[in-house]
Amino acid sequence: MAKMTPRTLSGFMELLPAPQQQMERIMEVLRETYSLYGFTPLDTPVIEASDVLLAKAGGETEKQIYRFTKGDSDLSLRFDLTVPLAKYVALHYNELSFPFRRYQIGKVYRGERAQRGRFREFYQADIDIIGDGKLSIVNEAEIPAIIYKTFSTLGLKRFQIRVNNRKILNGFYAMLGLTEKAGDVMRTVDKLDKIGPDKVKTILVEDFAVAEDDADQILKFIAITGGNETVLKALEGYRGKNEMFDEGLSELNTVVKYLSAFGVPAENFAVDLTIARGLDYYTGTVYETTLLDHPEIGSVCSGGRYDNLAEYYTDKPLPGAGISIGLTRLFYVLGEQGMLNPDLPTAPADVLILPMTDDLSAAIELATRLRENGIRTQLHCEEKKFKAKISYADKLKIPYVIFLGEDEINAGIVACKDMTTGEQTKLEPAATVYRIKAGLAERAKGSVILG
Repeated sequence: MAKMTPRTLSGFMELLPAPQQQMERIMEVLRETYSLYGFTPLDTPVIEASDVLLAKAGGETEKQIYRFTKGDSDLSLRFDLTVPLAKYVALHYNELSFPFRRYQIGKVYRGERAQRGRFREFYQADIDIIGDGKLSIVNEAEIPAIIYKTFSTLGLKRFQIRVNNRKILNGFYAMLGLTEKAGDVMRTVDKLDKIGPDKVKTILVEDFAVAEDDADQILKFIAITGGNETVLKALEGYRGKNEMFDEGLSELNTVVKYLSAFGVPAENFAVDLTIARGLDYYTGTVYETTLLDHPEIGSVCSGGRYDNLAEYYTDKPLPGAGISIGLTRLFYVLGEQGMLNPDLPTAPADVLILPMTDDLSAAIELATRLRENGIRTQLHCEEKKFKAKISYADKLKIPYVIFLGEDEINAGIVACKDMTTGEQTKLEPAATVYRIKAGLAERAKGSVILG
């Protein structure tokens, strides 16, 4: 029989055991951090009925969807975690308590062209806070704290959470009579860093028929920079000219006001008037998080406030605020930049027991005792040479190897070798457990990412 050549589809990440352990560690940090803020875990189906999943879709989204039929059913793979959340909240509205706070880490699928750092199957890590009719602005102020806590715990230090409010932008463009062109203007302004202000002005004037004076006003507005207080003070000069602008500025002031109380240092947070995000979706505060030493990576966490999560499924107004991390892409880029900590344990076990007797009872009892103490333990009982067993532990980077022969069993002690230092001890089981746990705690002190 001809053998099929094994292969992985383009755009699908498949990790070896050690980097998979690194990915799992990142997910563990995310879960623990999100739980600290009162978010409940959620898992929704990867496959949904196409008419449900695509209720709001169109354009590029519909082109990228993985869609198929099974019998008479028209099915699609989810392309993000937000639409399934909208369906979930609408479906279970009467069973949920609001505000509903959920986190979800799951795979999503987009049939776009696979390229460096862009995948067709990838993990997203989302949090959302959904209100019933109303949602306090304090939730929007808390989200930067969650972003800060998450990335700090992962080990990053030089990152910045950039924040704006869509009402400020919409109100400003309304002042200039450009409401109908606001989307085109914002998309053009978004290119400022790449093409410069002169080319931005040319496009605004020539392509979108924006008056030169208005184009100059736009460039002056988005050029407002400095510390948060400086930017907010400059924005006060526009107050009183548009109701939506004033509302957005008040919300932005509230978000900034609560930052220090939420534990976000000033150096990790900036009001940035160029942040627009989700022209057809976000309606209030918007967020983008960038790594200051790696601007080429782009935003590593983004999101914002939206007015009605489930408008395609229910008439009930369900406002919310949320953020999303493109976890697979972030992991890929961090690895490419050499920012994943190579010294953190990635072994599948903490201890490898090598029984040196025919009767394995003592080795099994010891393995059970270690596991009861939370120490991940593997028994190596294969018929291989001693050197091959040590090589196995070495290759998997298992930190401790225990040798258990007749002498050790009769003396009631355990021979344990630290595979990093080469130090070998012969201690009672309780003392060995203590030594291993202390060593593991020391090894685990490092962060996942080198900040």
